[in-house]
Amino acid sequence: MKLLKYLLFLMIATAFSRCDSTNPNEMTDKHEHTNALINESSPYLLQHAHNPVNWYPWGEEALQKAADENKLIIISIGYSACHWCHVMERESFEDTAVAKVMNDNFVCIKVDREERPDIDQVYMDAVQLMTGRGGWPLNCIALPDGKPFFGGTYFKKDQWVSVLERVVNEFNTNAEEVYEFADRLTSGVQQNELIALNGEAAAFEKSTLQTTLENWEAQFDKVEGGPNRAPKFPLPNNYLFLMRYASLFNDSEVDAHVELTLDKMARGGIYDQLGGGFARYSTDERWKVPHFEKMLYDNAQLVGLYSEAFTRYGKEDYAQVVRESLAFIERELSDKSGAFYSALDADSEGEEGMYYIWTKEELKSLLGEDFPLFADYFNVNSSGIWEKGHYILLRGMQEGALAQKYNLSEVDLRLKINELKEKLHKVRWEREKPGLDDKSLTSWNAMMISAYTEAYDALGDKVFLARAEKGAEFILSQQKKEDGGLWHSYKGGKSTINAYLEDYAHCIEAFVNLYQSTFDEKWLTEAKILADYSIEHFFSEQNKMFFFTSNEDPSLIARKMEVNDNVMPSSNSSLAKGLFYLGTYLDNEAYLTLSKGMLNNVQEYISKYGSAYSNWSLLMLHQVFPFYEVAVSGKELKAKVAEINRTYVPNKLLIGSMGDSDLPLLEFKYTEGETRIYVCVNKSCKLPVTEVAEALKQID
Repeated sequence: MKLLKYLLFLMIATAFSRCDSTNPNEMTDKHEHTNALINESSPYLLQHAHNPVNWYPWGEEALQKAADENKLIIISIGYSACHWCHVMERESFEDTAVAKVMNDNFVCIKVDREERPDIDQVYMDAVQLMTGRGGWPLNCIALPDGKPFFGGTYFKKDQWVSVLERVVNEFNTNAEEVYEFADRLTSGVQQNELIALNGEAAAFEKSTLQTTLENWEAQFDKVEGGPNRAPKFPLPNNYLFLMRYASLFNDSEVDAHVELTLDKMARGGIYDQLGGGFARYSTDERWKVPHFEKMLYDNAQLVGLYSEAFTRYGKEDYAQVVRESLAFIERELSDKSGAFYSALDADSEGEEGMYYIWTKEELKSLLGEDFPLFADYFNVNSSGIWEKGHYILLRGMQEGALAQKYNLSEVDLRLKINELKEKLHKVRWEREKPGLDDKSLTSWNAMMISAYTEAYDALGDKVFLARAEKGAEFILSQQKKEDGGLWHSYKGGKSTINAYLEDYAHCIEAFVNLYQSTFDEKWLTEAKILADYSIEHFFSEQNKMFFFTSNEDPSLIARKMEVNDNVMPSSNSSLAKGLFYLGTYLDNEAYLTLSKGMLNNVQEYISKYGSAYSNWSLLMLHQVFPFYEVAVSGKELKAKVAEINRTYVPNKLLIGSMGDSDLPLLEFKYTEGETRIYVCVNKSCKLPVTEVAEALKQID
């Protein structure tokens, strides 16, 4: 197997250039080439519809063709905003000579990882098991039956052709060895991230989380915030957990790290200082140079994080990040239907980041006498210089010192800066814009709904709540099936692809959050429908966890369970949290028992791999600290709740009604003409009070 070892070397050698993580109605006769992707709705697949490569979408036609012709399969996976996906397309997939090698010897399948995360999980696992690394574009070569035996990320044109030719030769001359290797690899994929049932009785201790932090703290960057490496991903769920941990454990060092990280991200290039919203990650250790693509799921989570951080730290900067980011979402990633789009590309004008960067000459010309102030504020200097004479806008000097330098009050400084930002934003708006991925994914939409409710709870802006409700109604009207299930994707008025566990988990959380902001019990009813559907179609009796795909979905070579928290919380951890909240609201012991069992199954990993289990750790906080059920009943409900939300309490659930309610936690709590607040733990309530201050005293 010398050749396979050589190919494995190539996989590793080419893994360093990657994205760490077209109009369909256009007349085809304008193009020299058109393939089977032309009938797809995915913007990513449509980008490749006029490649000379004979691409197929994943499906029975392509798989049957491979089986009938005994051809190897190229499974090429990416997404519309992926920079290195575009590079490989330009270099290889648009080249007719490369296409000939691919077409003659392979069945070529293109996959949008956002539409088909189930396929991405399988073949990403395979590549990571082979190379220890992953990313996109993901290019995996499989046998005619779909079992992988070779893969990598981005390949340069010459490397790609060489790999393909050698793989074909290996398959033709050493088929038995190739099949043997593919069988072993497939077995590894099937077992990877498959959690065994923990037969021990569930018992959770604070010490587990303290050990988690002891192991994790060595990875903290004490100067720039975040992890002590590059690239730096925001990983919002990490800092949500760390913030709550710091509060509950009264850990000032962890608290300082969270605040430092949030400050640095908000002031760095990863944050769009003109238009709001965050890029996917920073390529350097200073949060300076972003990978410029903007993803809905990142911004949803970061809005939620900064909203909660505002209630904890009270920094106006955090409120500004929330308002500006939501303005960006409304302006650039919102559909009139109530849906949210998926992403903005990193590239425009054929280069990464061109939409967002400036030359000094441009800024001087546009700002005139205000340029020195702007340059000081946004580091148009040696700190902000990037490449080719372009600058990335960063916030540097503190406002107090800058106001003093220019003989301005801090209020006047902010007003002036906002004026200059608006001026430049109007100019930027006229530039060629990054490509828009305008499909709407149910899971990501649900996360955005949660973000709007969290922003409303923190800042009190009713516009945010109205937008959350509009988004939720979109899911109910367009993405919910008659049998109670969900669709995964929506584009152009059409709902497609049977939903995955992530869609159910994040919708349950979104509906629970929406209940806490509106106290409309319909949202708990809808959450329960989704929870019951998930148990029926995704639950594994063997290990009491949930598969990522439904029992109604066509089989892949492996049925995966998503357990590790990554740039998004895992579907299992999100569902476990949702079942905990829903079980508490509905006094549903089955939900609570299931949630506790799921947490118990992963408990041994939490202390070892803090960053990869941060959402699970959030749930554990609810188990090891008192979890307060705060019930408010009476006509002053919304005023009292708004006052409660201004105080940071990370371990609470709000229940409320202006009258009688059938919810167990509100039974016998309504008194005509009075508004009462009950603080409860495990359904045991302290004496009711009428003032929020008195209620907060009852929370230890």
